[in-house]
Amino acid sequence: MDKSKFSHWFFIGPHIILFVVFILIPSIYGVYASFTNWNLMTSPTWVGLDNYRTILTNQDSSFHHEFFNGMKNTLIFVGVSVPLMVAIPLVIASAIEHKKVKFKNFFQSIIYIPGLISISAAALIWSLIFNSQLGMMNNFFGADTVWTATQPYAWMTIFIMTVWGGIGGNMIIYRASISNVSQDLYESAEIDGAGPIRKFISVTLPSIRFPLIYTVVMTTAGAFNVFGQPLMMTDGGPRESTTVLMMYIRDLAFGSGQSIAGMASAMAVLLGMVILIISAAQYYVMNRNSA
Repeated sequence: MDKSKFSHWFFIGPHIILFVVFILIPSIYGVYASFTNWNLMTSPTWVGLDNYRTILTNQDSSFHHEFFNGMKNTLIFVGVSVPLMVAIPLVIASAIEHKKVKFKNFFQSIIYIPGLISISAAALIWSLIFNSQLGMMNNFFGADTVWTATQPYAWMTIFIMTVWGGIGGNMIIYRASISNVSQDLYESAEIDGAGPIRKFISVTLPSIRFPLIYTVVMTTAGAFNVFGQPLMMTDGGPRESTTVLMMYIRDLAFGSGQSIAGMASAMAVLLGMVILIISAAQYYVMNRNSA
């Protein structure tokens, strides 16, 4: 028997097993649970589309309010954080890769380090910085603002923490891609009279098309699943203005009251459908425009 025919399964087999056990099976069961009335303790009871009907059409239901308020706040987070998480790392990577910049790896390490800090630890750091009495922000500006309990400052603290901790990963991807762009292209553009901005638009961006598409799609998908930042920084306040959909889903399924896992699963499925549609649209538009 030719063992080489099966050697590749030893490499991909563990990944397939982990994917099936921890992603595929839970996802399938989650979709099934969304059609049931389930409290995590007793057996699920099939209710068909009742959960979806309640969430989407019953305006008198608290679940309807929670879903649309959570989706609105999630879209606010995605709409602000994703452009920042894509543009800022791209600019930093381009600056680091400039031929006149020294200690490139040092600057890359400094920017990447915050991404190694857990969300809870990062939230503690930024909560102290924005503390209304002892925080550096109020002492520096001579203000008495309660940052995490006042809008739009509550959102601002969340975005600052998110960008601070998240730009390092995308920056490394962009820097690796930019370093592989042929210098002949930049030299040709320079001969044609192109300045730094023109070379960035006409040479750099087209050359890193696929890494750019990847980071936009993955950053967007990750932003839709935001949970830790608003929970730790503002606890969803003030007046649920930063309560994202994942916080409602978690509270319904694992809150202190009776679990409503079926309704939580329905919200999670709807969120997954939104992520899938937006990610597919992003990939289609970016790939078509860059073709």
